[in-house]
Amino acid sequence: MGLRLLSKPKSYFRTILQRVIAPETMITICNDSHSDFILLGFSDKPYLEQILFWVILIFYCLTTVGNTVIVLVSLKDTKLHIPMYFFLSNLSLVDLCFTSSCVPQMLVNLWGPEKTISYTGCAIQIYVFLWLGTTECVLLVVMAVDRFVAVCHPLQYTTIMYPKLCLQLSILAWGTGLVQSLIQSSATLQLPFCSHRRVDDIVCEVPALIQLSSADTTYNEIQVSIASIILLVVPLIIILFSYGAFGKAVLKIKSTAGQKKAFGTCTSHLLVVSLFYGTVTAVYFQPKNHYAPEHGKFLTLFYTTVTPTLNPLIYALRNKEVKGALIRLGRRT
Repeated sequence: MGLRLLSKPKSYFRTILQRVIAPETMITICNDSHSDFILLGFSDKPYLEQILFWVILIFYCLTTVGNTVIVLVSLKDTKLHIPMYFFLSNLSLVDLCFTSSCVPQMLVNLWGPEKTISYTGCAIQIYVFLWLGTTECVLLVVMAVDRFVAVCHPLQYTTIMYPKLCLQLSILAWGTGLVQSLIQSSATLQLPFCSHRRVDDIVCEVPALIQLSSADTTYNEIQVSIASIILLVVPLIIILFSYGAFGKAVLKIKSTAGQKKAFGTCTSHLLVVSLFYGTVTAVYFQPKNHYAPEHGKFLTLFYTTVTPTLNPLIYALRNKEVKGALIRLGRRT
């Protein structure tokens, strides 16, 4: 009898456990397994994976170079030690770390047939990904307010945006992102993933993991919706209000050339903000029952690779002050 029991497959014993152990205990067993996840990505389209690999690699290289240049120039050149470039360097640092938290793994999965990511790797990715993504949301608001004060209250600008306040606003952005990540990522990773561990996404992201769980995820969905309203909708309203006031101030400029230049800058900045907030909102505002994996993959791909590449180009590298700083830095070296 003992030999017969030993010869039974593992599924036999698991069936017995499911009958005699309470469901709550089974959830604990499932969570304790901590098996690897499989990031499906675009595995059903091998031809698309080959194209995306090279496109994403190019964007990642541009993002790395562009944002590194902004951080170094902002630190080295004393003429750029003003609030605008302080926040720009923070944004560049966020973008640099944000893309590095997910793109290398993304490239590995696109290059070969191996799509797995360890439970620990997935957990680290979701914590860092959500932390830096939330930080960027808050930083974009801070930058919009900074531009609002600079244009609408130019005489009081240095008084209002003094160094200590700028540092506090920067800490607020990074701190808000960290708190949000600790709360939401922890709640997501506590979900049971017993049925399968195939994540239909290109990164370990909250909506995809909620979709993967077989448990009741109502609490998680409500949490995501509330966080999205606070950290996406409200900031976007503040940004639009700031740029609206910015536009009114520009209309008062008598010079036509000055108006065109100011409006060009405003339009470019607003475009990047709209692209980032638009894609992120589309991903995080979809509840579990309406989450479209294919649609979500391309949106995630956009705000993890394209937007961080555009930020240096639009916010800084087109700026004459930054160009001058690059020339001065080149002469020193």
